[in-house]
Amino acid sequence: MTQNWLHIVGIGEDGLDGLTPATRAVVEAAEVIIGGDRHHTLSGAITAERLSWPSPFDALIDQLTALRGKRVVVLATGDPLWFSVGARIGRAIPAGEITYHPQLSAFQLAAARMGWSMADLETLTVHGRPVEQMIAFIQPDARLLILTTGSETPAQIARFLTARGFGKSPMTVLANMGGKDERRFDALAEDWDHEVPAFNTLAVECHAAPDAALLPRVPGLADDLFEHDGTMTKREVRALTVAKLMPMRGALLWDIGTGCGSVAIEWMRAARYARATGIEPRADRRALAAANALALGVPRLELVDGTVPEALEGLEAPDAVFIGGGLSVETFDAAWSALKPLGRLVINGVTLESEALLLDLHKRHGGELTRISIERAAPLGGRTGWYPARAVTQLSNVKR
Repeated sequence: MTQNWLHIVGIGEDGLDGLTPATRAVVEAAEVIIGGDRHHTLSGAITAERLSWPSPFDALIDQLTALRGKRVVVLATGDPLWFSVGARIGRAIPAGEITYHPQLSAFQLAAARMGWSMADLETLTVHGRPVEQMIAFIQPDARLLILTTGSETPAQIARFLTARGFGKSPMTVLANMGGKDERRFDALAEDWDHEVPAFNTLAVECHAAPDAALLPRVPGLADDLFEHDGTMTKREVRALTVAKLMPMRGALLWDIGTGCGSVAIEWMRAARYARATGIEPRADRRALAAANALALGVPRLELVDGTVPEALEGLEAPDAVFIGGGLSVETFDAAWSALKPLGRLVINGVTLESEALLLDLHKRHGGELTRISIERAAPLGGRTGWYPARAVTQLSNVKR
């Protein structure tokens, strides 16, 4: 097999002049160069066959494999493996056939312009992705560097910040960094009205007002942050539940009987790129879950219309399963069977019937059985008393 026939080259606003001599020689020797219009312009007058990004973009892999054996260069912006095309190509083509040539990334350039330490900020992309996913990162004193989708993205993010009590946050848009047309735009989020170039990087320093919404990444968001019809996993129980589910980077949760989506949403917020599929037969509750996911920064929550266990057939195998509704022996068996090794399963029950079933499942499969009782202080006449919430019986287990 031909080795290292494919070179993925990061290029900046300074074009070929910004490349190392060795990387420039690779580009100049290419038989085929693939990239966007901007990349072709930056790479100058090289006598190679020029190809543009295919449409749909997923066709790129077929396009590349058809060129195997030729000297092929893919041009990307900055670092090809940092929120860029290199990662997508690397998942489909063996690593031994690819050589990566990184350039300074937009994040590194922006951090240098702002005087920010890369170790002390969050790097995000909403390029070609739902802009709402940045909401989960709005925290007091957080510094965010965001690759945007276009000229309208900074204004959208300014609205998100202002609506959540972060309107005094300084925002800076940096465009064409490293080139002769480099530009900078500054304003507070609540005052943002700049028209900016389509290709830009946004820096945000989050400043919270005294009444700002606090949305930590750890589970246990306030109940009133969710739209719901009264049926939901309440705050303290939800925090314990998500802790037992153990969110991890890129892991998939099945949330069976998702209701307003509170558990699935907290799972997705708790670990970067965590995914969730909510199974819910009621259309009104699926609508609530979708609205909550958008408002709380996890717009990629997948919702399935169906009843269990039938609705579980054909779904991607999960890393964790939460059963908050629709509990039956058949549903448990289907979920447990589908669960990956080291997968976590948590079931909450509040009725005597569900508790009896959990006791039986514990006897047959083991795990940890817990009874959760929560009391909240509330006015009692002219004084204050404790009001107990409905107790929850919880079974949790790890598949070994």
